[in-house]
Amino acid sequence: MHAAEPSQTVPGTPGTPAPASPGPAKVLRHLGTDDRSSQRIRIVDATLDCLARQGVQKTTFDDIARQSGFSRATVYRAFPGGKEAVLAAVVDTEVARFFSQLAVAMGGAGDIEDVLVAGITEAARRLLDHRALAFVRAHEAGLVTAHLAFDEMDRLLATASSFAAPFLGRWLEPDQAMRAAEWAARIVLTYLGSPSPDVDLTSTADVSHMVQRFVLPGIQALRFAR
Repeated sequence: MHAAEPSQTVPGTPGTPAPASPGPAKVLRHLGTDDRSSQRIRIVDATLDCLARQGVQKTTFDDIARQSGFSRATVYRAFPGGKEAVLAAVVDTEVARFFSQLAVAMGGAGDIEDVLVAGITEAARRLLDHRALAFVRAHEAGLVTAHLAFDEMDRLLATASSFAAPFLGRWLEPDQAMRAAEWAARIVLTYLGSPSPDVDLTSTADVSHMVQRFVLPGIQALRFAR
């Protein structure tokens, strides 16, 4: 899936159609029909069930085959790289699903506050409701931490920002949209990593208050800084 570049509209102008998300387009092949998708997705979903019960380290290739209902040989033909290849496909597929769901939530926004609130709350809900991720965060936290440090964090923020920026680009210049998208991504990661008793990122009311008080003033400052 290839998305068009965000349109150059006057900031604050409503009614511009939401852009199709560019997202990490390369991962969407795992959801397509050109890669024995139904078989692969069945294996991926079986792996997710295993991860939600026992985590990454205890899940074996045999567990994945048994949960999927396929023979070990069939799973290996689909993923010749073994368990590591299956886990890579799980990550790619879940990232694609996550961004697809996020695009639906953000695409219907009517103004810049709406798109920020929709993006932050939907991202938080999807991440917190993810059973496999919840198990790994609780019992194998080091695996998550490894993907949130140094260069890995930079890559994660770049991916999230590139995805969200076109939606914000309906009201902001491209460089402003990228900055605002990165702020939103940092907010989600920070609050999920260190929850606050005062802010529930799954609450539209809480996130709307935070966006109005802290994020929108920063965006206004970006606009006038040019």
